[in-house]
Amino acid sequence: MSLSLGSGTPRKRPRSPTSSSSKSHLRIDRRDSEFLCPVCFNVISDAYVTKCGHSFCHACIVKSLKESNRCPKCNLAVNKVDDIFPNFALSELISRCKQQERDFGKHKNFTNLSAINGLQENLSLIEINFWLKALEDRKRHLELGSAFVQHQLTLEFLHQIKNKKQQEFDQLQQELRVIDEDLCQIQGCLTRQRSSKAVKLEKSEVGCVASGDVLNSSGLWQDTVGEAGFNGSLTSGCQSVLQMIASQKKELHIHFGGLETAYCKTRIGDFTDSTRDGLESFSKTLMNSTRFNDFRTLASLTYGEVPSGSSIVSSIEFSKESDYFAIAGVTKKIKVFDYNIVIDDPVDIHYPVKEMVCNSKISCISWNMYHKEKLASSDYDGMVTVWDAFSGEKAIVFQEHEKRCWSVDFNMMDAKLLASGSDDGKVKVWSTEREHSVACIEAKANVCCVQFNPRSRFHLAFGSADHCIHYYDLRNTKEQLCVLKGHKKAVSYVKFMDQDVCVSASTDSQLKLWNVADCQCLRTFCGHINEKNFVGLAKNGDFVACGSENNSLCIYYKGLSELLLSHRFGSVRTLLEKAKKDEETNDFVSAVSWKPDSNVIIAANSQGVIKLLEMV
Repeated sequence: MSLSLGSGTPRKRPRSPTSSSSKSHLRIDRRDSEFLCPVCFNVISDAYVTKCGHSFCHACIVKSLKESNRCPKCNLAVNKVDDIFPNFALSELISRCKQQERDFGKHKNFTNLSAINGLQENLSLIEINFWLKALEDRKRHLELGSAFVQHQLTLEFLHQIKNKKQQEFDQLQQELRVIDEDLCQIQGCLTRQRSSKAVKLEKSEVGCVASGDVLNSSGLWQDTVGEAGFNGSLTSGCQSVLQMIASQKKELHIHFGGLETAYCKTRIGDFTDSTRDGLESFSKTLMNSTRFNDFRTLASLTYGEVPSGSSIVSSIEFSKESDYFAIAGVTKKIKVFDYNIVIDDPVDIHYPVKEMVCNSKISCISWNMYHKEKLASSDYDGMVTVWDAFSGEKAIVFQEHEKRCWSVDFNMMDAKLLASGSDDGKVKVWSTEREHSVACIEAKANVCCVQFNPRSRFHLAFGSADHCIHYYDLRNTKEQLCVLKGHKKAVSYVKFMDQDVCVSASTDSQLKLWNVADCQCLRTFCGHINEKNFVGLAKNGDFVACGSENNSLCIYYKGLSELLLSHRFGSVRTLLEKAKKDEETNDFVSAVSWKPDSNVIIAANSQGVIKLLEMV
């Protein structure tokens, strides 16, 4: 190509890189239908052309004409012998393009450079400058487009994060308003308490400080109480209050995360609820969850002759008036102890006031809350036995279960009724006035536990191996009232906290709090280990106790999901086991029982070691 600078002849447009000058660098594009067979849609191999001018792979057109004597492209009639011919030109072109493509693959780092070198030999300086300007313009256009996309994406992100943070800020402002309102309310309560004669400390105790200086202007107790300026004359009552505050402040810091969650759920979960009830409810949670920080051992005893793995305690229960407690387990014995004698005896060798021997290992016991002498037991042979706990005699024996019976429970509203659950998948209801069961509920899985509602003679719940708690009305056993689902493994225990709320334990290492009235899970408790054994479950007011497979007793409070308190049993080992660490033992806490309306818990482990513990 030539260009005359002085003739005034318009300059011709430079040829595109895809013009004839660059044909030597042509590559096969899969989107180019000229190179693709209309039958197999791959690059044509051994090209043949029909009389209508369409090219195909030789194998494809032959196979197609065997099925139909028409062109696959235009449907024109074609004879498979006389109307198809080799397309040598197309075959050669495809072959050359494939070779160039292979060469391009081998030398792709140098192909563009070679193309440019080949192109520049045919370009003048003016044409090269034109191309450089065009490339610069294209580069600038691409850079501007890329920057625009980048900034647009950044703008979108900033809008979203601003909206998110604004929502968080608005929520935080609402939360702070609720907290400020609660601060004012509590400070007002403290002010009224200090000024009210009905709640003032006695004069002898007030004398230790000047006109209520125990509290500062914010309503907080001063840390300087008892230092110089108070003459060191703190009374015992004032000291005990300060000690209580100091102790509970430590527990507050330990459980701050859980308490914060409980506060937000109680007070901030619903911004429209600014009533006093919500704050009082949280204050109760705060007080009760920080009351205790340790255990004090009141007494120790053993279930077997000596502590061993063959002395597992499976159940502990207090009598009607809490003056006796019974212990039962795999040694086939039920031992009844006098609580006061055990507590008062300075020697750790305690003898039962009565001992009853069974024919099989005992899984559960239940004391009648109306008749002090009646004690029921269930065993591995499937028998349910009602004992006279003070004479040691069997009063009634029920033998309808076909497999091991895991649980038995006396009804608290009707002294004659008791229920049992078994591996035979049945819950049976018995009457002490009948020889046979008075009701039977067919479960679909092994029944691990059963308990009556403490405020009803007709309602009971049972947990089973299907991971659920089933709630029934005995007046209509064909249809259950509700099914509580949430556990991931078998439900080993169910205990009612009150008429509408129960707590369950499972081998998924969780306890769950349920409302049986609306079939909702209220809270999940985590912190203990329970994957394969029955570890016991007990409740007292708003507190829940259970065992753990790390040989510990664990305490939870109804208002907090996290573990509140724990007590580790010491391992009892033989000479061969002395070298083992505590973490290597297989001991676990197997049974717990709470002395009603007290801080005393009895816990036993798989070695048959029993401890009477007091929360302090």
